[in-house]
Amino acid sequence: MVNPNRFRTVLLRVAGLLALLAALAAHGLGGGPPAAAQQAPPASGPPQRVLVIPVRGNIEPGLARFVRRGLEQARRSGAAVLLEISTFGGRVDGATEIRDAVNAAAAAGVPVAAWVPDRAISAGALIAIAAPSLYMAPDATLGAAEPRPADEKTVSYVRAEFEAAARSRGRDPQVAAAMVDKDVAVPGLVERGHILTLTGERAREIGFIEGLAASRQAALEAAGWGGLPVDELVPTAAERVARFVTDPVVAPILLSLGMAGLVAEFYVPGFGFPGIVGLLSLALFFGGHLLAGIAGWEILLLFLVGVLLLAVELLVPGFGVFGVAGLLAMGAAIVLVTGDPVRGLQSLLIGLAVTTGVLVVLARVAGRRGLWRRLALPTRLGEAEGFRATAEDAALVGMAGTALTPLRPAGTAAIAGRRVDVVTEGEYLAAGTRVEVIRVEGRRVVVRAAGPDTGPGGSGEGGSGEAAPGAAGGSGPVAGSGGSTAAGSEAGEASHGD
Repeated sequence: MVNPNRFRTVLLRVAGLLALLAALAAHGLGGGPPAAAQQAPPASGPPQRVLVIPVRGNIEPGLARFVRRGLEQARRSGAAVLLEISTFGGRVDGATEIRDAVNAAAAAGVPVAAWVPDRAISAGALIAIAAPSLYMAPDATLGAAEPRPADEKTVSYVRAEFEAAARSRGRDPQVAAAMVDKDVAVPGLVERGHILTLTGERAREIGFIEGLAASRQAALEAAGWGGLPVDELVPTAAERVARFVTDPVVAPILLSLGMAGLVAEFYVPGFGFPGIVGLLSLALFFGGHLLAGIAGWEILLLFLVGVLLLAVELLVPGFGVFGVAGLLAMGAAIVLVTGDPVRGLQSLLIGLAVTTGVLVVLARVAGRRGLWRRLALPTRLGEAEGFRATAEDAALVGMAGTALTPLRPAGTAAIAGRRVDVVTEGEYLAAGTRVEVIRVEGRRVVVRAAGPDTGPGGSGEGGSGEAAPGAAGGSGPVAGSGGSTAAGSEAGEASHGD
């Protein structure tokens, strides 16, 4: 159904694009700050500037990479940092990465404060609580951080993260725990069975934050940086790609487009739009995770190995071992590249479901338009055209012949006066090697190198026909002598009858 040549071409182009991404990442697009920058000593003295790092949108590893770069830049330049947080949340691992980076920067002497102009919900609340100083707009909200799924194990872990972050900054850990676990009650704030969300006004009343700030300038003045020059960190092109690709909604879509596009390309003449979309989607999917620093080289190498194994399966006839191994390697790479096996498996299952749907649609469209007729022979082949029935192939068992082509392990041999497509049990045999048929499995004729005592029936093209003109299915001299004996017996019987 699928043209192997087209399949190989598409697979090789996928490998080429991924190799290009690897080369780009090797030149620094996928890494963090240079080693020299990471080892630079922290600046001393009061800050001379303020760097505003916007923490907006969905929290994911791509955002964590962006924040880490900003904190490192501030450390090297001696600037203070204001985290401007506006988010409904996102991935907990992304939030913990940012929290760890904030702690490391503060430990290195970087003045860090956070300001919430409107909301810091779910994972965003963890980042806000972890800041050494926290300011909120009066009507801003903080909390509502119950994880999904809300099973005991996950809730226990996230609750511990919130409690530790609050305790390290002198905030009430019970208040932080109530934002995560509905079984935690805080008198006067929240009853058992409900998740806590605080407004800026309420958070200030209970002393959970340092103060209120209705604007960025007010937050800077509250932190003591009102008269300093202010710069805002701008994401690079690579960081924009990384943030887009690692979004929990975008990643499954890209993977689905990649898989479905390549499958559709196998049924479309030429290399057209579906293939281009598929390749670009896969390149974005893997390249974005590489740029975000989530995927290591081993994951990219695993996917490339899977692609190459799949290509080998098409180039070398075999038993499907290379193909199965290739599919498993590619699937494992897709699951692991996200940094979260559960999300990776979800993305893979979504991609497989979409691809299956594309196959069903293609089958229906192709059936209505008669496209499948191009993939089948329009005429019936008879014996004159080279077709042999399975029963006739079964009669070849035990016969000998000669390999007309190298058997690697498949090839052609001359057996019983005709050319037969054969396959060995794995060994490679050179052209001209004597072979014998050991079994027939459907249309699969299995041979092995013939021993010295094996008759020559079928050796050479037409050899067996000349050696055994009177024996159907005979082999070599035995068949020939058998034919002569049979002829003599018939003559004797005729004489006796007279």
